[in-house]
Amino acid sequence: MVAVGAFAQNKSLGINLSVWKNLSTQRNDSTQTSYLNIGLLSSMNQLNGFGLNVLGGIVNKNANGVMLSGIANIVGESMRGIQFGGICNVNGDEMVGASLSGLVNIVGNNTKGLLITGLSNITGDNSSAVMIGGIMNISGDNVNGMHLSGVANIAGDNLNGAMISGLLNIAGETLNGVQVSALANIVGTQMNGVQVGLANFATRAKGIQLGLINYYRENLDGFQLGLINANPNTKVQMMLYGGNNAKMNLAVRFKNDFYYTMLGTSAYYFDFKDRYSASFFYRAGIWHTLYKNLSLSGDLGFQHIEGFKSKDLGFPARLYSLQARLNLEYQFTDKVGVFATGGYAIDRRYKKSSTYDKGAIIEAGIILF
Repeated sequence: MVAVGAFAQNKSLGINLSVWKNLSTQRNDSTQTSYLNIGLLSSMNQLNGFGLNVLGGIVNKNANGVMLSGIANIVGESMRGIQFGGICNVNGDEMVGASLSGLVNIVGNNTKGLLITGLSNITGDNSSAVMIGGIMNISGDNVNGMHLSGVANIAGDNLNGAMISGLLNIAGETLNGVQVSALANIVGTQMNGVQVGLANFATRAKGIQLGLINYYRENLDGFQLGLINANPNTKVQMMLYGGNNAKMNLAVRFKNDFYYTMLGTSAYYFDFKDRYSASFFYRAGIWHTLYKNLSLSGDLGFQHIEGFKSKDLGFPARLYSLQARLNLEYQFTDKVGVFATGGYAIDRRYKKSSTYDKGAIIEAGIILF
């Protein structure tokens, strides 16, 4: 057991050798500053220097330097320097430097530097950092820097920088920068920059939305590139038609003020005797009103053609088609319209990279608004 005299002798040395909370060369209620701390579990007033603990290090006020612990580092107020905790690092107020942990890093406010953890980084307001979390990064208001995570990044208010995740990015108010995810990107109010993901959502957007589904609620200053580009004014329309290529077609059109996209399927691509053939297509184009209910549109499309047992009938088993169309459309009522199409298609084999067929497209059908 440490003798009482040892405490007095250590007042000016700043060396904290600790076994437990008050079993050390500096008591927990001391107002001293520790410059060197080595122990099993240490609790000290302030650290300016180096701390190494098997279990954990607890600093009641500020820490400046290096803290290494097998389980946790906990700082009541400000941490400036480097922390490594086997499980977690917790800083009550400010953290400037690098914080690395096996599971969790937590900072109250004012983060500057680098946070890396196996599970989650959680910071309060005013963060300017690179945050790398195996699962998630969560920040409060006024966030700057780069957030990378395996699952999700969440910023409560404004984020200036980049959010890159395996599934989901959310900026509660404003994004100035880039969001990239495998599933969804969401900005509560204003997106200024680029969103890349399966689905992208923003109230107002200035920049680019690139994904399978893109949506803005109020205003877009930029462009959307995706299978479905939508906003509250988007008209969703059903199209039923036939033609000299695919004989029976069903499509859904997402029509905006100047452009549209279409997703659809068809049957009997080769011939009526080939009952097994089907295709799936995507088209994107622009349109313009010529006179009252009469409009002209043009689009480019890609069509995958699945022949199934067509090979037995002399048709290829699988093709793809590159197509261009001009469409003339007339709307009879608010619910029904008709259209006629002229275009050109090139059908190619996937494996042989050769042309199977090419020629004109002639189609006509109805539109249900």
